[in-house]
Amino acid sequence: MHLTWDQVFTWRLRRQYVTLGVDIGVTEIVERLCGVQAQVTAAADLAVALRRRTPEPGALLPELAGGTVMKTWAMRGTLHALAPELAAAVLSLIGSARTWEKPTWQRTFGASPAEVAALVDAVSQVLDGVVLSRDELVDALVADPAFHRLGAELRSGWGALLKPLAWQGALCHGPAQGNRVTFTSPSHLIRGWRGLPDPDAAAPVAITAYLGAYGPATPESFDAWLSRNSLKKTVVRRWFSELGEVLTEVDIAGRRSYVLTEHADELAATEPLCTSVHLLGAFDQYVLGPGTGDTELLPAAHRARVSRAAGWISPILVIGGRIAGTWEIGGNDLSVTTFDGSLPPTRDLKAAADHVAAAIGHSGFAVHVA
Repeated sequence: MHLTWDQVFTWRLRRQYVTLGVDIGVTEIVERLCGVQAQVTAAADLAVALRRRTPEPGALLPELAGGTVMKTWAMRGTLHALAPELAAAVLSLIGSARTWEKPTWQRTFGASPAEVAALVDAVSQVLDGVVLSRDELVDALVADPAFHRLGAELRSGWGALLKPLAWQGALCHGPAQGNRVTFTSPSHLIRGWRGLPDPDAAAPVAITAYLGAYGPATPESFDAWLSRNSLKKTVVRRWFSELGEVLTEVDIAGRRSYVLTEHADELAATEPLCTSVHLLGAFDQYVLGPGTGDTELLPAAHRARVSRAAGWISPILVIGGRIAGTWEIGGNDLSVTTFDGSLPPTRDLKAAADHVAAAIGHSGFAVHVA
């Protein structure tokens, strides 16, 4: 099957609820997107709000507090809000890479594999049925002389020593207490939590969810999204291969990729919308799913304007499914900078800016284009 990139991008916009016109709940959006990056909670909330016909600022927070969505360190070591079933699957796969057992990780963060295993056991006991702040959790851990020397790293806001515990299902973020981060066990937060499945059982769940939003894609792009290619290539390719007829291979302008077979006919029949205009926020999944290195989505010459220092991902202007610029808010002004200096259709851009305003609870913006 041969496809064009314009077809693929139009289909992705619809699958990811970027194209407006439906009313849908927060959990359904989070599930379809395979999670939303939540390093910055406001960005995660904006990603959800922009995908609803009538945006509701702050709608993600009650779902996190109620346990219908869980926040934890997941893809690429970053915080994500995830539907529980997919969270269990991706954590299983990420944990199977055993990155904390690699010498470079041990040298950087100062904990041995045996100490990480002991921390998993200790944290599982400390967080059993309770919610603790970071300080309360660390204080409980370092009271054990075996963990005393790890106190500084455990208290780090980057959470490097806590991530392997999350990847093994020992902890997740609990409901926020003002500006304080809290932790609990997934079994305490999530009703019916069944723990992490075996990686071979988890792989079909994660791969089909990913392809349902970001397909067509390759095993390599899936692993880049999941673990920054930390998994063995042979293992990831086997997972794809074992899906058999669930997947269909397609050709997109010479790039061989996979799509879910159930979506193949729909994709082939997709009529491109090459002039649609959308504004998406910082760290949006539309770019994080395929990755900023995908030059069909984001021209290599402009990658540094989207993927910036310290891991910051800029808010993006999307025209016809391709990333065509960035934007920012200053007071009552929304300023758009296009990559090629072109002017997007004024009416469409104003509608996109009004949608952003509604999503953050603002009365409206004056739009400027550079």
